[in-house]
Amino acid sequence: MPSVVGLLEQHELAARRRVDGLREEADRIQAELAAAEQEWQEWTIARRRVGVLLPAPADAGIAGEAPALVTVAAKQKSQVPVWREGLAWSALPVDYQRIFKTLVDRSRLGQGPLTCQEMAAVFGMEVVPARVEALRSKAKRLVARGWLAEPAPGRFTLADGVSGPGGGS
Repeated sequence: MPSVVGLLEQHELAARRRVDGLREEADRIQAELAAAEQEWQEWTIARRRVGVLLPAPADAGIAGEAPALVTVAAKQKSQVPVWREGLAWSALPVDYQRIFKTLVDRSRLGQGPLTCQEMAAVFGMEVVPARVEALRSKAKRLVARGWLAEPAPGRFTLADGVSGPGGGS
C-alpha cells in the first residue's frame, strides 16, 4: 500500500505539470494577443491616414467606435432628401434651409424667382463667382430633389405643391 506522503507527492507532481502547461498556454496567448494588438494599431493608423484624404460616408464607422475617430479632416456631405408630401422643411441641412426659407418668403410676398447672385446679396455674402456657384449647386440639388423649381435658367422658386414653414409641409 502506498504511503500518504507518496500519494501527496503524486498529486503535487500532477498539479505542477498542470500549472506548467497552463503557463505555457498563457505565454502563447499573450504573444498572440501582442501580435493582434500590433496589427490592429497598424490598421487603425492606415484608416486614419486614408480618412484625411478621402471623405467618409455619413454612416461609416465600426461598431462600438467613437464617430470622431472615423474621419479626422474629411467633411461629411450633407444629405438632401427627396421632397414628398408631409416632409418637413426642417429635414433639409441648414444651408439648404436658408435658401428654401428665402424663397418661401419671396413666394409669400408674391415676388418672382430669385437668381443665385441675388441670393448671395440677400445672405450678405460677397457676390463673387465661388459663392454664387456654391449657391447654384445647392439650388440645383434642391431642384433635383423636388423642393425647388427652375422656371428659367438660373432663376429659382418653390416647386409646385411645396410650401414653407407653417404651410403644411
